[in-house]
Amino acid sequence: MERPLTPKEIVAYLDRYVIGQEEAKKTIAIALRNRWRRMRLDDEMQREVTPKNILMIGSTGVGKTEISRRLARMMKLPFIKVEASKFTEVGFVGRDVESIIRDLTLTAMQLVREEENERNREKIEAYVENKIIEKLLPPLPPGASEQKREEYEASFARMRAKLERGELDHLKIEVEMPPPGLDLGGGNIPPEMANVQESIVKVLGGLGKKGKKKEVSIKEARKILAAEASEELLDEEKLKEMAIEKVEQGGIVFLDEVDKIAVPSNVTGRQDPSKEGVQRDLLPIVEGSTVSTKIGPVNTDHILFIAAGAFHLSKPSDLIPELQGRFPLRVELQSLDEEALYRILTEPKNSLIKQYQALMAVEGVTLEFEEEALRAIARYSALANEKTEDIGARRLHTVMERILEDLSFDADERSGETVVIDVAHVESKLEALVENEDVTRYIL
Repeated sequence: MERPLTPKEIVAYLDRYVIGQEEAKKTIAIALRNRWRRMRLDDEMQREVTPKNILMIGSTGVGKTEISRRLARMMKLPFIKVEASKFTEVGFVGRDVESIIRDLTLTAMQLVREEENERNREKIEAYVENKIIEKLLPPLPPGASEQKREEYEASFARMRAKLERGELDHLKIEVEMPPPGLDLGGGNIPPEMANVQESIVKVLGGLGKKGKKKEVSIKEARKILAAEASEELLDEEKLKEMAIEKVEQGGIVFLDEVDKIAVPSNVTGRQDPSKEGVQRDLLPIVEGSTVSTKIGPVNTDHILFIAAGAFHLSKPSDLIPELQGRFPLRVELQSLDEEALYRILTEPKNSLIKQYQALMAVEGVTLEFEEEALRAIARYSALANEKTEDIGARRLHTVMERILEDLSFDADERSGETVVIDVAHVESKLEALVENEDVTRYIL
């Protein structure tokens, strides 16, 4: 097993992608480290130690989702982001909250399959190569002479060498396409019903049929045969067990817009009968229960839940007390000022500036930004956030698109040029927009 990261290392990794929000990073790093610590305890104590769920409070675009998503990707953990406002109380039209865990389980299954494919990569590649060569060089009949067999093996070796060098990629071979998948309505249908539907389709002959044969290039055939090899070589039951364990011990659910299901105390009369109902439906999942999924029952006792919301119109105390109690860790994320926006533009590993430079480089245009221009972009973004709704770092996207609109449109005609964005260019594009509040509201 790989050495787990310490909280300091987790925060250092996040610093490469997310600017500021030290408190939130620290809280999440501790929560993840505690999971590893828990796995080192004896069985009885393990059952007692539950994850300390986190409630993140902060306006849109300050990094709530980004922190969680980056972490899950780095730790190779099953992660799912869902909007709490998508769900409605049982009996109303809408999604049922248990579908969160079903979707998370599908994510885990995909993760486990990818990991196992990587672990068995050599076997899969050998399977694919043999299949392709057999199509190009049909096997000898059983009674072939020793000489024929030797000649065949020599031809096989030559063909393999050519295949590895990519010299045969243009040739076409006939492969069996995977049978059409069966979509039974996604994670919202209870697994029992999905299994019944699957059985009916099997009886009617819709499943279990082989796929059609199709002539494709060897390059495409590699992908199709790799999927076939994965099915042949991997033990599906073992994959399911591993996926369930990964969800139960390492799953992360990011519940966004949790403030939208809070019922503000100053509202007279019930605003929406399903808001409190959704909170009550979420309770059993957050506090620990068993959910039936397509690959087996999943226990949610040790899944980490991170709830997030802006809480402009409501407060965390407007959530029902039982749900509040399930999110003991509270973190407030700071709004982004001009300095933070400047750092977001320039510091992250794949910052917005680097993204635009890479996009323009595709057209042969070298894009450069003067320091003063970057400062001006941050200043105008902060000003637009102040004057209208504060949408955090997302404002940088709208501002950058505005500044580079003409260049993006004409880039194909400007190949080989070096374009320098200076402060005068930024001001000419943004000054009039930001000064006029009405225009800012609609255009930026």
